[in-house]
Amino acid sequence: MRSPGRGSGAALEGEITDHLGYDKHERAGGEAGNSRNGTRTKTVITDVGPVEITVPRDRNGSFEPKIVRKRQRRLSGVDEMVISPAAKGLTTGEISAHLAEVYGAEVSKQTISTITDKVIDGMTEWQNRPLDVVYPVVLIDAIHVKIRDGQVANRPIYVAITVDGERDILGLWSGDGGEGAKFWLHVLTEIKNRGAADALTVVCDGLKGLPDAIEQVWPQAVVQTCVVHLLRASFRYAARQHWDAIAITFEGRLTPRAPALIRYVPLLRVDQML
Repeated sequence: MRSPGRGSGAALEGEITDHLGYDKHERAGGEAGNSRNGTRTKTVITDVGPVEITVPRDRNGSFEPKIVRKRQRRLSGVDEMVISPAAKGLTTGEISAHLAEVYGAEVSKQTISTITDKVIDGMTEWQNRPLDVVYPVVLIDAIHVKIRDGQVANRPIYVAITVDGERDILGLWSGDGGEGAKFWLHVLTEIKNRGAADALTVVCDGLKGLPDAIEQVWPQAVVQTCVVHLLRASFRYAARQHWDAIAITFEGRLTPRAPALIRYVPLLRVDQML
């Protein structure tokens, strides 16, 4: 999954915007006495491995980034430093104090506000990006998290993931109340409108009405019950000492669905079939 470089780049763009006093491509840049001067790439070590980020530069050389300092080679994560506290409802002042105490970074409240705005813009762009025409497998599920919107409440986050060599999150959607097939229909329709004309196999749980919602969007898709959900449902009817035997039985009977494979063959390149 791809994200650390994107979040860091957005944060740095927010920092230089606050430093120069104007946004990218604004006319005011030519009259400010200082302006953007391109970017340079930099590789930093993160919790998920090496990540290449884009660092903006200014013509006067006075820009001193705080989130990823000059000559810094290790990054603990922008999500931990700025985005995560903001998502939990901390004010810009509280985040500024947190950065100073934990990371020794003096970041103003205005800079934090600019950074979060830039990251939100980047998230919106990512959420609306064009998708591939067809996906061999799409996994959909909802997780419930606590979200502060005036008050803290449990809300479902609808997640769609594809696996084709690597995992790629197609999108995240925040719902109200409990998980429902009607909202899933909205999510799948949005995915299709972004370019995903078809999905060969859709893996989901046993939510009532969900197979019908999938069929409305992708009529030929094979609906596969998620093995994890299937096992959990089966375990409810067996004692704990029988769970391993049940899991082994399932593993032996799990085979690819023929209709999905038949539809996938014409999409394979010749070199993949040799």
